Amino acid sequence: MMIRRHLLLTAAAAAIAAPRLAAAQARPVRVIVPFAPGGQSDTVMRLLQPRMAEHLGVPVVVENRPGAGGAIGAGIVAAAPPDGTTLFFDSFGFVVQPLVQRGLPFDYTTAFAPVAQVVAAPYVLVVKRDFPATDLAGFINAAKQRQGVPFGSPGIGTVGHLAGALLAHRAGITLEHVAYRGGADAARDLAAGNLDAAISTANSLRPLTLDNRARGIALTSAERRGTMADLPTIAESGFPGFDLTSWNGIFAPAATPAATITRLEAAAHHAIADEAVRSRLAASGNDPIAGSAAAFGELIRRDGAMVRQLVAETGMQLD
Repeated sequence: MMIRRHLLLTAAAAAIAAPRLAAAQARPVRVIVPFAPGGQSDTVMRLLQPRMAEHLGVPVVVENRPGAGGAIGAGIVAAAPPDGTTLFFDSFGFVVQPLVQRGLPFDYTTAFAPVAQVVAAPYVLVVKRDFPATDLAGFINAAKQRQGVPFGSPGIGTVGHLAGALLAHRAGITLEHVAYRGGADAARDLAAGNLDAAISTANSLRPLTLDNRARGIALTSAERRGTMADLPTIAESGFPGFDLTSWNGIFAPAATPAATITRLEAAAHHAIADEAVRSRLAASGNDPIAGSAAAFGELIRRDGAMVRQLVAETGMQLD
C-alpha cells in the first residue's frame, strides 16, 4: 500500500512538473556574457548562438552584462529559475572569483551547474608599436630599465592578470596591472598608444599585430598554437613550465534538472561540431572543445586549485 501510494505521488509530481518543463523549453534561452561586446567571450558565444538555437528550436539571445570581473552577470544567473532559460557564459576568471569577491549574495562554488566547455584559448603578451622590445628578453630588460611597465588585462583574476603577476615574479621585474572591463577595451587603449602592453586573448589582440598597430611578444600556453605558431611561448623563452590557458564554457543555475543540462550540453556540442563555427573559432586563436558537463566540472576544480597555488607563490593581490 505504501509503495503504491509513493508511486502515485511520484507520478502526480511528474505530471505537474512536465508542463512546466515543456513551457520552459519553449521559451527563448538568454545567455548572459559578463564582459563587454567585442571581447573573447562575447565573440565565441555569438558564434555558437545560431547553431544552439537551431538545435534547441527556440531563439538564443546573448546579453552583455559587464562589471565586477563578471560578478554582475553571474548574480543574474545565480538568481534565475533553474529551468534552462537563463545561462551563464564565462571564462577562466570564474575559478578566481571565489578568491576575489566578498559579500556576494551567492557562492560561485555552489550557485552554478557546469554545462559544457566550448573552447580553450592561450593569452598573448603584446606591446604597443613603438615599445622598445621585439622579444620577451627585450621586454624584461625594458621593464627593468623603466622600473616597471603598465600592462592591461581583461580584468582582475583573468589569465592576463595572473600571467602578468607570474611573469613579474619569475623574471624579477615590476609590471603594473591595469584592469579593463574586457579584452576589447584593453586592445583599444593599446592601439591608441595609451598602454605599453597587454596580456589578453588572441581574439582581442592579434588583429592589432596583423596590421602593425602592436607587436606580439609571447604566448602564455605551454606550446605554440594554431594561427599564432609564429609566436614563441613564455615557457620556451626562458621560463620552463609556464602554462596559463583560458577557456570559455556554459553554466546553468544550480539545481537545473539533469535532463535539461543534457539538452543544453547537446546544443553546445551541435554548435561546436559545425565546420564553419570550428573554422572561425580556430582563426581567432581558439581551440574548439566539445566538453561534457562532468569534464567541465573537473576542469573547474583543477584550475581552482592551480590559482590558489599561484596566488600563494606570487603573493599577488586579487582585490
